[in-house]
Amino acid sequence: MNFGGTIRPNNKAVAIFLISVATLYLIYTWTSSTSAAKEYSAAAEKVSIGEILCAAIAAAEAGGREVKAVREKGTELNEKSKGKTKEGVKDVLTDGDIRSHQVMFRTLTGAFPHVKVISEEHDESNILVESAKFDKKCPALEQISKLEWAPNDSITIWIDPLDATKEYTENLLDYVTTMVCIAVKGEPVLGVIHKPFEKKTYWAWVGQGMAEELLEISKAPEAENDSFIISLSHTGDAVENRIKSKFPNANVEKAGGAGYKSLQIASRHSGAYVHMTHIKKWDVCAGHAILKALGGRVTTMKNEPIKYGANDPVLIKNGLL
Repeated sequence: MNFGGTIRPNNKAVAIFLISVATLYLIYTWTSSTSAAKEYSAAAEKVSIGEILCAAIAAAEAGGREVKAVREKGTELNEKSKGKTKEGVKDVLTDGDIRSHQVMFRTLTGAFPHVKVISEEHDESNILVESAKFDKKCPALEQISKLEWAPNDSITIWIDPLDATKEYTENLLDYVTTMVCIAVKGEPVLGVIHKPFEKKTYWAWVGQGMAEELLEISKAPEAENDSFIISLSHTGDAVENRIKSKFPNANVEKAGGAGYKSLQIASRHSGAYVHMTHIKKWDVCAGHAILKALGGRVTTMKNEPIKYGANDPVLIKNGLL
């Protein structure tokens, strides 16, 4: 028996092996490229801003119902601390925040799975709330002058499931809102602010139309000169003193909730909303879009523009005007 001979592979077997490897490689690359193409196609596909408006209104109102139901149960809100703000104010989370987040986030991501949705809160509980149903041809579209579409990857949706949580825990319910904002290429174009304890919804789409409720309040007389609205809890006294050092006769109102304060500007009860410390974009975006639609202006305290793209920072560090 010869153990030292050379083993000669069968040429046919080698050929079959090489063909099999090549075929597997081609299948892999084709599958990968097809998957990537599908992802690219989904990102580039255009979506109706009008449909997002309908979903945003439905989401904000459904979130508001959750917020209201939790508060009116008369039981514990299950308050938890998320830490403290830069000013040392306790940052609170309640069941109202969580339930509202769930219904709002699921409604919007379920309807527009390829659009980036950014929420203040996250799912970290066993609470389960179903998404809200909505009509893609909702009554709000009757107020719109021209429908528009935008690529999925150019849109960012910002949601604040419960604005003014601190005031919510203190039963100062006038300040509480739920908010949705749609930004296209970082620009806020559509804002929805819902007041759950008044069952009122205010929305505006820049250059296209706005809610009748907003049209009515925007017809109010111009705000008095040197009238300001500032935060009730975020270094309010320091901001008031600073304003009055520049405007000795200033009329300064303190209030909770960025959404509430934005509506106070929209209704011309105040001429300017001033916030001198850090603030998150989900607090600001909806009000920014509404004021922009009314001809107002929103910047940082350093007169810098504020962008709301998916890759832009969440925190506004230079205050708000």
